Amino acid sequence: MDNKEILQKENLRKEILLNKWLHEEQIAHIDGWDFSHIRGKYEEEHDLPWNYREIVEHYLRPELKLLDMDTGGGEFLLSLNHPHQNLAATENYPPNVERCKGELLPLGIDFRKADCNAALPFDDQSFDIVLNRHGNFNPKEIGRVLKKGGIFITEQVGAENDRELVALLLNEIPDLPFPNQYLRIAKTAFEDAGFSIIEAEEAFRSIKFWDVGALVWFARIIEWEFPDFNVKDCLDNLYHAQEILERKGVIEGKTHRFLLVAEKA
Repeated sequence: MDNKEILQKENLRKEILLNKWLHEEQIAHIDGWDFSHIRGKYEEEHDLPWNYREIVEHYLRPELKLLDMDTGGGEFLLSLNHPHQNLAATENYPPNVERCKGELLPLGIDFRKADCNAALPFDDQSFDIVLNRHGNFNPKEIGRVLKKGGIFITEQVGAENDRELVALLLNEIPDLPFPNQYLRIAKTAFEDAGFSIIEAEEAFRSIKFWDVGALVWFARIIEWEFPDFNVKDCLDNLYHAQEILERKGVIEGKTHRFLLVAEKA
């Protein structure tokens, strides 16, 4: 094979990859918090040192009133099989709000649209447990709606999440989108709001991709971490990512997570 044929073959390979990545960019959409589109092509959160579900179930009893903040599509909330009359949820992302209205309200779950950084639309001391997984929160508002002795459980995405992947894909590395997302800061905020800390853990773990198209889809979905990412502007970076994948068999970064369980005094 002469140099011209080698070049033609390489150009064809790059064109096939480009069309695949453009397709993933075009179809990037999420319903609730469903990443099934890239299942088997990436992996994260399989080796955290805690199990969020087990922690929630440890505190949960049928008679307790539970609020799930930023519930997404209500997937985790419904999976708890808790009595619907003792459940409430909030969500602020418009597509998920409509989904929750259609799925949670008919079940008798008290769903309300709300920005969880602001005032929660519930009376004082309404709940025994408040959950928040990867959502916004205001410690003073959580303290207001919890009963005395009530429990707040949160697993959060930390400030340094996916930064290696951001650096790989983007031409310029942006500032941290949520620079206060560290366990020490959250812990202090809840202590200042009158809570006792029961559990507090922080972890950095691998996130792995076995397909660059899956990474394109992921970056378009997590747009706050990958601002202004698009295939054509970042094409050279994507070709470099493909080279890493072919050389190492995987593209790897790090996730940043923390867990906090706090009791209202």
